[in-house]
Amino acid sequence: MKESAQIPLSGSVSPPVVFLMTNTLETGGSERQFVTLSNAIDRNKFSVSLGCLKRMGLFVSEVNDLNEFSPGGSLFGFRSWQARLALSRFLRKNNVAVAHSFDFYSNLMLIPAARFAGVPVVLGSHRQLGDLLTARQFRIQNAAFRLCDRVVCNSHAAAARLQNARLSQQKLTVIGNGLSTELFAGIVPVLPRDPEVITIGMISRMNHREKKHEMLIRVAAKLTPQFPRLRFVFAGDGPLRTSLEGMVGQLGLSSNFIFLGDRRDVPAVLASLDISVLPSSSESLSNVILESMAAGIPVVAADIGGNPELVQNGKNGFLFPEGNEDQFAAALQTLITRPELRKQFGTRARELAMSEYSISRIRDQYQDLYTSQLAIKNPRTHPALALQATSAGKQGSLR
Repeated sequence: MKESAQIPLSGSVSPPVVFLMTNTLETGGSERQFVTLSNAIDRNKFSVSLGCLKRMGLFVSEVNDLNEFSPGGSLFGFRSWQARLALSRFLRKNNVAVAHSFDFYSNLMLIPAARFAGVPVVLGSHRQLGDLLTARQFRIQNAAFRLCDRVVCNSHAAAARLQNARLSQQKLTVIGNGLSTELFAGIVPVLPRDPEVITIGMISRMNHREKKHEMLIRVAAKLTPQFPRLRFVFAGDGPLRTSLEGMVGQLGLSSNFIFLGDRRDVPAVLASLDISVLPSSSESLSNVILESMAAGIPVVAADIGGNPELVQNGKNGFLFPEGNEDQFAAALQTLITRPELRKQFGTRARELAMSEYSISRIRDQYQDLYTSQLAIKNPRTHPALALQATSAGKQGSLR
């Protein structure tokens, strides 16, 4: 019988060890949340250890002691199982009490390794709708989720997708994305502001056509004849960039578009915008929308996934039916011609972001989850909390 990792009792000198794992540290929403949360966790309450499948990406410099467990070229090859065994030994050696994976690839790596290691609390994450996964990938991930104590979803839309796939509601917990303090501070814009120019920006990787960069370019072609001083900004990079630049040139819009490439200074990019857009056809809880809200910028987004959980149509931004270019253009035109509405939407958006999605609030929700799950596994740790957590579990965990 495997020896389980010890759960520290109250009065222990060392706090419980939480191990967080992601795929890479590239510039994506899940990766940014991994960094933000790992740096925010209260070290007086938890000792934090970090892991990844591949130590690469611009965010590597923002975390310390990142341990790599590479599966090689396949999550199911011989090397991947060697990596899982090495990961299991690491978890046992470091007495990890909570193992928490952050994305699809780390779910398939960490969850079985943590169960094999006897880690008391094992958590997975579902930070997308799942529609970009193949049917086989979705089934395999769901099988891994059944080994978890809880699966954290960053939107109710993502949780509903798992419920529809017959994952128990009692396994699901919804915790939104957290916004770092710097996003609420006054930031110098990366582009000079001109009161005569309205700047519309899209912050997104250029690696999936579902992001709908082409749709924004087509909408820009409709709007610029009437509003020739519009400026459109793409922040992000990827394999589709060359074709997008070609499309802009073919439509005669080169003077209206700026390609900023991959950026780490997202707050400075947002400070350069008047309107933020997200026409993507697949989103769970968008970091870009949240960060735009924190910057006080109105958002125009497709009415899909978790977007309606953030954008209150006609109150702090506009939603349009997925793929509907005419309504996308109409929403933009309304904001272009009504500066007072842009200001009103931005103020409301910022207030919502500050009250509901500050990293201190989100961190506390994660820490409460870790503590309550540990209490369930060992009631001697926090008897009152264990009783409360058990009661909450019977009622379900979708908040």
